[in-house]
Amino acid sequence: MTERILLVEDEEDLRMTLSDRLKAEGYALDSAADGEAGLRKAVEGAYDLVVLDVMLPKKNGYDVCRDIRKAGIATPIIMLTARGQLVDKVLGLKIGADDYVTKPFEILELLARIEAQIRRGAVQPKEADVLQFGPVRIDLKGTIVSRDGKVLPLSAREFRLLRYFAQNPGTTLSREVLLKEVWGYSEETFTRTVDVHVGSLRQKLEKDPKQPAMIITVPGLGYKFVA
Repeated sequence: MTERILLVEDEEDLRMTLSDRLKAEGYALDSAADGEAGLRKAVEGAYDLVVLDVMLPKKNGYDVCRDIRKAGIATPIIMLTARGQLVDKVLGLKIGADDYVTKPFEILELLARIEAQIRRGAVQPKEADVLQFGPVRIDLKGTIVSRDGKVLPLSAREFRLLRYFAQNPGTTLSREVLLKEVWGYSEETFTRTVDVHVGSLRQKLEKDPKQPAMIITVPGLGYKFVA
């Protein structure tokens, strides 16, 4: 089955170059040149991945990413940004992006990240389709998480992280283990990424994020899912 990618990029030359290359790689490609059009296509279409530029006319990439998640869409999102500041990258991860690539970039790097995101998103869990932890319900097959019947707008990465926690309850998981199993990374320099996503999950799952009762910190070791 051909994977479908939505590319939201306002630079025409780059959009055409990436479109041609992605099509040559065998992907079905749809594109948009501004944030409003990109959001509309992301909500109305069914994509395996969204490649989203940050600096867009009409609606910037951060707002598009946030609105995609608010719509309950867990499609993986890779953000393209010309900004190199750590705070910009952290912001993208907090609002629901799964990865980012800083411009200028080598197209082979982007292709590798696209392949990795699609491959991880295609993995089907072998356990029970639905996991219930108190008020939190995790539909593994439908990739839907709800609390007290209200659907939570998790990113694809947040969903995979929560799924890994839920499938390993009571186990202390180090940041390095989480990076390897959920992100596919092994470099210790990325451990901050885990903290950002755990913090985001707590904001959405916990009754009191400042005093988490589900995903707790084990000082010096990592995190434990205890719900």
